[in-house]
Amino acid sequence: MRKSATILALAALGLAAWVAAGPALAIDIHGHRGARGLMPENTLPAFEVAMDLGVDILEMDTGVTRDGVVVVLHDRTLSPDLARVRGAWIEAETPVHALTHAELHEVDVGRVRPGSRAAQRFPDQLPVDGTPIPTLAEVLTVAAARGPETLRFNIETKISPLAPDETVGPQAFAAAVVADIRQTGMAHRAIVQSFDWRTLVAVKELAPEIQTAHLTAARNWLNNVQAARHGASPWLAGLDIDDFGGRDPAAIPKAIAHLGGDIWSPFHRDLTPEALAAAHAIGLEVHVWTVNDAAEMRALAEMGVDGIITDYPNIAIEEIKHGAHHD
Repeated sequence: MRKSATILALAALGLAAWVAAGPALAIDIHGHRGARGLMPENTLPAFEVAMDLGVDILEMDTGVTRDGVVVVLHDRTLSPDLARVRGAWIEAETPVHALTHAELHEVDVGRVRPGSRAAQRFPDQLPVDGTPIPTLAEVLTVAAARGPETLRFNIETKISPLAPDETVGPQAFAAAVVADIRQTGMAHRAIVQSFDWRTLVAVKELAPEIQTAHLTAARNWLNNVQAARHGASPWLAGLDIDDFGGRDPAAIPKAIAHLGGDIWSPFHRDLTPEALAAAHAIGLEVHVWTVNDAAEMRALAEMGVDGIITDYPNIAIEEIKHGAHHD
């Protein structure tokens, strides 16, 4: 990836200071959707590659089928850019909740549609034809057997308060995810994350031992925080962020702590040093998403984040885990 000379110079200076200060920082590297930049997203091959690379956490997305099975895939609907049935690309989006697990198991998600936006964004992604959509229980079982005992799982509930008909409700979603986590014995290694904080409240009520991560974005393409807007955001489990200070750096951490959350997971370009310090001051970890640029990874590491979610865990591990050994 081409960068300006200024960015490279600043990155080099920052890295030199980091090396001089001592060993690499202890930062959790999440393989986003497994390793989306390298393998088909949210598939067993992607998770296996991420484990082989040495990630600390496997990040994945979940939905619930019509017959109540928790499956691992990103969108609330099957995407025509990712899904094939008997070799043919599907023509229209279909809600996951409208399909049974058996029907979903017939879907091949082993490559992206040529010419699609996903294909353009991830040209190095290797296809693995014949790859089905896995269940959450399957991913946890395979990963627990293959990965180290320290490997953790960051499980996102793909649910939106703006599309209630496309998924089960937040309590049912949380209950299904918690059941699979407990049945596979992974409660002590699991995190449940969501932009829809209703599911996180439900997880804490059902399973206080499972960590929750509160996803946020304050962008024109996604804004679940909705500071300085009248009333509560539908995404924040009944909270109005303005009651906690609105755009004050401590507002979001305070709201998360109020709900008993453990981790704040902001879009990485929304995070400021002041907000990071406020989160740490009240005991929250901060794991940023989704960082694919090496210079930005180093800058966030130097800022002091606790975790980095990335499509390219190979780059993050090289830069963050092994960066202190670079000349």
